[in-house]
Amino acid sequence: QSKKKGLSFEEKRARMMEIFFETKDVFQLKDLEKIAPKEKGITSMSVKEILQSLVDDGMVDTDRIGTSNYFWAFPSKALHARKRKLEELESQFAESSQKKEALQKSIEKSKIGREDSAERAALLEELATLRQKKEQLKAEIDKYRECDPDVVEEMRQTNQVAKEAANRWTDNIFSIKSWAKRKFGFEESRIDKGFGIPEDLDYID
Repeated sequence: QSKKKGLSFEEKRARMMEIFFETKDVFQLKDLEKIAPKEKGITSMSVKEILQSLVDDGMVDTDRIGTSNYFWAFPSKALHARKRKLEELESQFAESSQKKEALQKSIEKSKIGREDSAERAALLEELATLRQKKEQLKAEIDKYRECDPDVVEEMRQTNQVAKEAANRWTDNIFSIKSWAKRKFGFEESRIDKGFGIPEDLDYID
Protein backbone atom coordinates (compact mmCIF):
# COMPACT_ATOMS: atom_id res chain seq x y z
CA GLN A 1 0.00 0.00 0.00
CA SER A 2 1.36 3.40 -0.97
CA LYS A 3 2.18 5.96 1.67
CA LYS A 4 -0.68 8.37 2.39
CA LYS A 5 -0.18 11.71 0.68
CA GLY A 6 0.38 14.60 3.09
CA LEU A 7 -1.79 17.70 3.29
CA SER A 8 -1.12 20.49 0.82
CA PHE A 9 -0.36 24.00 2.07
CA GLU A 10 -3.89 25.16 1.17
CA GLU A 11 -5.50 22.16 2.87
CA LYS A 12 -3.55 23.03 6.02
CA ARG A 13 -4.74 26.66 5.79
CA ALA A 14 -8.37 25.54 5.44
CA ARG A 15 -8.08 23.15 8.39
CA MET A 16 -6.45 25.80 10.54
CA MET A 17 -9.40 28.10 9.82
CA GLU A 18 -11.74 25.26 10.89
CA ILE A 19 -10.15 25.31 14.37
CA PHE A 20 -11.01 29.01 14.77
CA PHE A 21 -14.50 28.78 13.23
CA GLU A 22 -15.54 25.66 15.13
CA THR A 23 -14.32 26.81 18.56
CA LYS A 24 -14.76 30.62 18.21
CA ASP A 25 -11.91 30.79 20.74
CA VAL A 26 -8.65 32.74 21.16
CA PHE A 27 -5.36 30.81 21.07
CA GLN A 28 -1.65 31.20 21.62
CA LEU A 29 0.78 29.60 19.17
CA LYS A 30 1.66 26.85 21.66
CA ASP A 31 -2.05 25.95 21.97
CA LEU A 32 -2.43 25.59 18.20
CA GLU A 33 0.78 23.54 17.99
CA LYS A 34 -0.91 21.01 20.30
CA ILE A 35 -4.45 21.15 18.85
CA ALA A 36 -3.68 21.21 15.11
CA PRO A 37 -1.78 17.86 14.91
CA LYS A 38 -4.31 16.03 17.09
CA GLU A 39 -7.55 17.37 15.59
CA LYS A 40 -6.64 18.44 12.05
CA GLY A 41 -3.59 16.40 11.05
CA ILE A 42 -1.37 19.48 10.68
CA THR A 43 2.21 18.85 11.84
CA SER A 44 3.21 21.07 14.76
CA MET A 45 6.34 22.16 12.84
CA SER A 46 4.21 23.80 10.11
CA VAL A 47 1.64 25.49 12.40
CA LYS A 48 3.61 28.75 12.73
CA GLU A 49 4.10 29.12 8.96
CA ILE A 50 0.42 28.34 8.21
CA LEU A 51 -0.75 30.75 10.91
CA GLN A 52 1.51 33.56 9.66
CA SER A 53 0.21 33.15 6.09
CA LEU A 54 -3.38 33.49 7.35
CA VAL A 55 -2.45 36.57 9.41
CA ASP A 56 -0.72 38.10 6.35
CA ASP A 57 -3.88 37.53 4.28
CA GLY A 58 -6.13 39.13 6.92
CA MET A 59 -7.93 35.83 7.62
CA VAL A 60 -6.69 35.59 11.23
CA ASP A 61 -6.32 38.46 13.72
CA THR A 62 -3.45 38.69 16.19
CA ASP A 63 -2.55 40.92 19.14
CA ARG A 64 0.23 41.01 21.72
CA ILE A 65 -0.90 41.08 25.35
CA GLY A 66 1.97 41.29 27.81
CA THR A 67 4.63 38.89 26.55
CA SER A 68 2.25 36.64 24.62
CA ASN A 69 0.74 36.77 21.13
CA TYR A 70 -2.91 35.74 20.77
CA PHE A 71 -4.69 34.64 17.58
CA TRP A 72 -8.38 34.50 16.69
CA ALA A 73 -10.68 34.49 13.65
CA PHE A 74 -14.44 34.78 13.46
CA PRO A 75 -16.45 33.66 10.40
CA SER A 76 -18.09 37.05 9.81
CA LYS A 77 -14.80 38.97 9.59
CA ALA A 78 -13.08 36.21 7.62
CA LEU A 79 -15.96 36.15 5.17
CA HIS A 80 -15.69 39.92 4.54
CA ALA A 81 -11.91 39.67 4.18
CA ARG A 82 -12.26 36.78 1.75
CA LYS A 83 -14.89 38.63 -0.30
CA ARG A 84 -12.70 41.74 -0.54
CA LYS A 85 -9.70 39.68 -1.62
CA LEU A 86 -11.76 37.72 -4.14
CA GLU A 87 -13.15 40.93 -5.64
CA GLU A 88 -9.62 42.33 -5.92
CA LEU A 89 -8.27 39.12 -7.51
CA GLU A 90 -11.20 38.77 -9.90
CA SER A 91 -10.73 42.39 -10.99
CA GLN A 92 -7.04 41.71 -11.66
CA PHE A 93 -7.99 38.50 -13.45
CA ALA A 94 -10.48 40.32 -15.72
CA GLU A 95 -7.92 43.03 -16.49
CA SER A 96 -5.29 40.38 -17.28
CA SER A 97 -7.72 38.52 -19.56
CA GLN A 98 -8.56 41.71 -21.48
CA LYS A 99 -4.90 42.57 -21.92
CA LYS A 100 -4.16 39.03 -23.07
CA GLU A 101 -6.94 39.21 -25.66
CA ALA A 102 -5.67 42.57 -26.95
CA LEU A 103 -2.14 41.18 -27.22
CA GLN A 104 -3.38 38.11 -29.05
CA LYS A 105 -5.01 40.38 -31.64
CA SER A 106 -1.81 42.43 -31.94
CA ILE A 107 0.18 39.25 -32.53
CA GLU A 108 -2.20 38.08 -35.24
CA LYS A 109 -1.97 41.50 -36.86
CA SER A 110 1.82 41.52 -36.67
CA LYS A 111 2.01 38.20 -38.52
CA ILE A 112 0.84 39.84 -41.73
CA GLY A 113 3.93 40.48 -43.82
CA ARG A 114 6.28 40.35 -40.78
CA GLU A 115 6.51 36.72 -39.76
CA ASP A 116 9.45 37.03 -37.34
CA SER A 117 9.50 40.70 -36.34
CA ALA A 118 11.04 41.96 -33.12
CA GLU A 119 7.65 43.45 -32.23
CA ARG A 120 5.97 40.07 -32.56
CA ALA A 121 8.66 38.39 -30.44
CA ALA A 122 8.20 41.03 -27.72
CA LEU A 123 4.44 40.61 -27.83
CA LEU A 124 4.75 36.83 -27.55
CA GLU A 125 7.02 37.23 -24.54
CA GLU A 126 4.53 39.59 -22.87
CA LEU A 127 1.69 37.19 -23.67
CA ALA A 128 3.57 34.32 -21.99
CA THR A 129 4.10 36.51 -18.92
CA LEU A 130 0.40 37.37 -18.83
CA ARG A 131 -0.60 33.73 -19.13
CA GLN A 132 1.59 32.93 -16.15
CA LYS A 133 0.10 35.83 -14.18
CA LYS A 134 -3.40 34.63 -15.08
CA GLU A 135 -2.64 31.16 -13.72
CA GLN A 136 -1.24 32.67 -10.52
CA LEU A 137 -4.40 34.74 -10.05
CA LYS A 138 -6.58 31.66 -10.61
CA ALA A 139 -4.59 29.82 -7.94
CA GLU A 140 -5.01 32.78 -5.54
CA ILE A 141 -8.77 32.84 -6.13
CA ASP A 142 -9.01 29.08 -5.46
CA LYS A 143 -6.95 29.53 -2.28
CA TYR A 144 -9.47 31.98 -0.81
CA ARG A 145 -12.40 29.80 -1.79
CA GLU A 146 -10.87 26.95 0.25
CA CYS A 147 -11.07 29.10 3.40
CA ASP A 148 -14.77 29.90 2.82
CA PRO A 149 -16.55 29.99 6.22
CA ASP A 150 -19.71 28.71 4.52
CA VAL A 151 -17.85 25.57 3.41
CA VAL A 152 -16.35 25.11 6.87
CA GLU A 153 -19.80 25.48 8.48
CA GLU A 154 -21.25 22.91 6.08
CA MET A 155 -18.46 20.48 7.01
CA ARG A 156 -19.10 21.12 10.70
CA GLN A 157 -22.82 20.38 10.30
CA THR A 158 -22.08 17.19 8.34
CA ASN A 159 -19.72 16.04 11.10
CA GLN A 160 -22.39 16.78 13.72
CA VAL A 161 -25.00 14.68 11.87
CA ALA A 162 -22.52 11.78 11.56
CA LYS A 163 -21.63 12.03 15.27
CA GLU A 164 -25.29 12.00 16.32
CA ALA A 165 -25.98 8.98 14.11
CA ALA A 166 -22.98 7.11 15.58
CA ASN A 167 -24.15 7.90 19.12
CA ARG A 168 -27.68 6.65 18.31
CA TRP A 169 -26.26 3.31 17.19
CA THR A 170 -24.06 3.17 20.28
CA ASP A 171 -27.16 3.77 22.40
CA ASN A 172 -28.97 0.96 20.57
CA ILE A 173 -26.08 -1.45 21.19
CA PHE A 174 -26.04 -0.63 24.92
CA SER A 175 -29.81 -1.18 25.10
CA ILE A 176 -29.58 -4.57 23.38
CA LYS A 177 -26.70 -5.63 25.63
CA SER A 178 -28.71 -4.63 28.70
CA TRP A 179 -31.75 -6.57 27.44
CA ALA A 180 -29.64 -9.69 26.68
CA LYS A 181 -28.10 -9.62 30.18
CA ARG A 182 -31.55 -9.44 31.80
CA LYS A 183 -33.22 -11.95 29.46
CA PHE A 184 -30.54 -14.63 29.24
CA GLY A 185 -28.18 -13.84 32.11
CA PHE A 186 -25.22 -13.45 29.76
CA GLU A 187 -22.05 -11.80 31.01
CA GLU A 188 -21.20 -8.54 29.27
CA SER A 189 -17.80 -9.84 28.12
CA ARG A 190 -19.48 -12.85 26.52
CA ILE A 191 -21.91 -10.60 24.62
CA ASP A 192 -19.05 -8.36 23.45
CA LYS A 193 -17.02 -11.33 22.25
CA GLY A 194 -19.96 -13.07 20.57
CA PHE A 195 -21.00 -10.03 18.58
CA GLY A 196 -17.59 -8.45 18.00
CA ILE A 197 -18.33 -5.40 20.14
CA PRO A 198 -15.19 -3.51 21.25
CA GLU A 199 -14.69 -3.44 25.03
CA ASP A 200 -14.01 0.30 24.92
CA LEU A 201 -17.17 1.15 22.93
CA ASP A 202 -18.45 4.54 24.09
CA TYR A 203 -20.28 7.65 22.92
CA ILE A 204 -18.46 10.22 20.79
CA ASP A 205 -18.04 13.56 22.57
